[in-house]
Amino acid sequence: MGKVKMSKKSTSIDMTAMCDVAFLLLTFFILTATAKVPEPLPVDTPSSTVQTKLPETGLVTITVGKSEGQDRVFFGMKDRAIRSGALDYMASKYKVDFTDEEKTQFALIDEFGVPLGGLKQLLAMKASDRAKKGVQPGIPTDSIGDNNQLQDWIQGARKANIENGGTKELQFAIKGDAKEEYPQIKRVMDILQDQKINSFNLVTGLRGKDY
Repeated sequence: MGKVKMSKKSTSIDMTAMCDVAFLLLTFFILTATAKVPEPLPVDTPSSTVQTKLPETGLVTITVGKSEGQDRVFFGMKDRAIRSGALDYMASKYKVDFTDEEKTQFALIDEFGVPLGGLKQLLAMKASDRAKKGVQPGIPTDSIGDNNQLQDWIQGARKANIENGGTKELQFAIKGDAKEEYPQIKRVMDILQDQKINSFNLVTGLRGKDY
């Protein structure tokens, strides 16, 4: 009896449509993604199981850490309008004039850590240079020598929030390094409490629950 020949069918698949979909998705994610801004003061936050998310607006972050063996305090404001208003407050208080270009550059900075006298020099730098190690020495927090600029920035941010029609009080978050000594964190807490800010967040890193 003769053998029956099985007809061979082509196994090739037209991938044109799949490639088109892949490129469309890739283009979408590239256009909608937000590039991560380098942190001028990287910190390793302590671990916690709490999953409370910080607000995207109306938030001020105070970062406490060390750089080159020295304590550093950085100040960040989420809203550009509040940044601009806080800068105007500081300029008026310390009698420093900023150009329109400098004000525009400052409104683009998420976080900074220099005394007001060094802010012009910082704004003249490229964004990549600002994030270099040792460039920003931190904001003064000296409550004894009458050079507590952190307190003034907090006042300026709160004032700017009110002037911009903020219906809610600014929220504050302290982002401290897990290895940072307690006195430095306590100093920042005292500055907040001196201005009747008794409710604030402590930023932590998420870890798994212990069983």
